[in-house]
Amino acid sequence: MRISGLKSEQKDKLISAEGEEILENHLGRKKGVLVFTAHFGLWEIAAHILSKYEKLNVIARPLDNPLLEKELSRMRSNVGSHVIYKKNAARHALRALRRNEIVAVLIDQNVLRREGVFIQFFGEKASTTPSLATFFLRTGAPIIPIFCCPSAKHSYHLKIMEPPHLRLTGDVHKDVKHITQTSTDIIEKEIQKQPYLWLWFHDRWRSRPLDEEEGADELPPDF
Repeated sequence: MRISGLKSEQKDKLISAEGEEILENHLGRKKGVLVFTAHFGLWEIAAHILSKYEKLNVIARPLDNPLLEKELSRMRSNVGSHVIYKKNAARHALRALRRNEIVAVLIDQNVLRREGVFIQFFGEKASTTPSLATFFLRTGAPIIPIFCCPSAKHSYHLKIMEPPHLRLTGDVHKDVKHITQTSTDIIEKEIQKQPYLWLWFHDRWRSRPLDEEEGADELPPDF
């Protein structure tokens, strides 16, 4: 909250970044950029760096408390985020990518069984949003992992990584699972390095497949 109220030049002194050239290079291809991260470290303030390059759109659901949602929206705006709420998110996100904007997706939280694809996360099946994968398959926008963590002396460091290598088959079902699993594996590796920075109290494995063998391979019915 303190950071969101600071002037831009003050934020610049508190937040360092590596890999900005990766983001810049991919934006130069004019397909937009998909960034993904997790509820890990200081994910919200990564927007201060990202929004310098292009409009940043973050897919989120509104908080249940409208007063807290109003305050969070103000904070997000102050660090450069434009929120796309989950209702009609696909249409707005695809339009943003066509305008060569950045769309950010957090893919580390549980989703309802009917909305998710089951992949492995810390050795257990976890229902995960397929949105990152579907946006990629529809647009070809590169997928870039980002992580923002505390560093020395009350400052923060944003790591922008190269897109993961994907082995696509042309089978939409398999490709969605592969992209989602590959992206989740990157998140898992970052959590293993600094586990105390992840939102552990979230019930990540709450949704279970109807059948632990067959149901885990099902895509959402409206995919």
